[in-house]
Amino acid sequence: MTRRLPDLDVLRGFAVCGIMVVNTWQLTRGRLGGPERNTVDLWVENLLQGRFYPIFSFLFGLSFVLFLNSAAGRTRAPRIVLLRRLAVLTVIGALHWLVNSGEVLLPYALSGALVLLPASFLSPPAMAVLGLVLTGYAVHQGGGVVLIPGLFLLGAAVMERPPSGRLLLPVFLFSAVLGTALTALWMIGSGNYSLYYRGTYPAAGLATATAYCTGVLLLLRTRARGALTAVLAPLGRTALTSYLVSTPVILMSLPLLTADPTRVTGLVFALAVLVVQILFSRAWLARFRYGPLEWVWRSLTWMERVPNRRIGSHP
Repeated sequence: MTRRLPDLDVLRGFAVCGIMVVNTWQLTRGRLGGPERNTVDLWVENLLQGRFYPIFSFLFGLSFVLFLNSAAGRTRAPRIVLLRRLAVLTVIGALHWLVNSGEVLLPYALSGALVLLPASFLSPPAMAVLGLVLTGYAVHQGGGVVLIPGLFLLGAAVMERPPSGRLLLPVFLFSAVLGTALTALWMIGSGNYSLYYRGTYPAAGLATATAYCTGVLLLLRTRARGALTAVLAPLGRTALTSYLVSTPVILMSLPLLTADPTRVTGLVFALAVLVVQILFSRAWLARFRYGPLEWVWRSLTWMERVPNRRIGSHP
């Protein structure tokens, strides 16, 4: 059984929230055919877009190590089990790609098999160096899915050698300032060719994502921990289910979303769906150990029906 880390569940739930808002906005703008940018577009582009999938990618690398270590306690061939887990994710991602081309699960599965699995034989320092090199290259290329392998490796390296908690505040302050500066530089450079550099935007996204993550972790050290955990941890534990279900919900709602040229309806819609998903996740996890699709994924990974219902719960 994989050991759960509540703080990681909170971060994963936080990332799901951001991805839901961004995906709703992207699909709406795509259906509108790329309209003139308005205030909502500017806020989403510069505060949300490109800020949450790096968090999810980094956490995937963390979870990779957790699962590999857990599998090592159950089988003599943990990497074979992990490869099977990635194969299942490949199928899920390919099916999701048919509905929403450009989604990330398929690149996640392929990057996990082609990069993370071989890199699991490396030492944590070597994994971190390789992750930094690949991430730096991806930033120079303009970001996008090419960021995934490097972030996977960095997440795995951090899980193997967790840094001191005393670094949270200085990292938060530095990344917040850097993210703000790079975002401002991107906005200026977009209208000034001499200041334009394609790596500015993904670099701003990574810096801001770091600030968001460390900011949430700092809040978890305060009295806000109880509320954050109650709201975000259940969503993080059902991240796969929430992410996959959100796509058809958004697609079916596009006639409503595209009727509002301000895109404000899209933001309200995304928040409403997230509230429903949080309530569902809390109710579901009160009776079951894993989310619906998380349970299917785990059962197919182990090629057996994994017990899911909590002791004492009733049908």
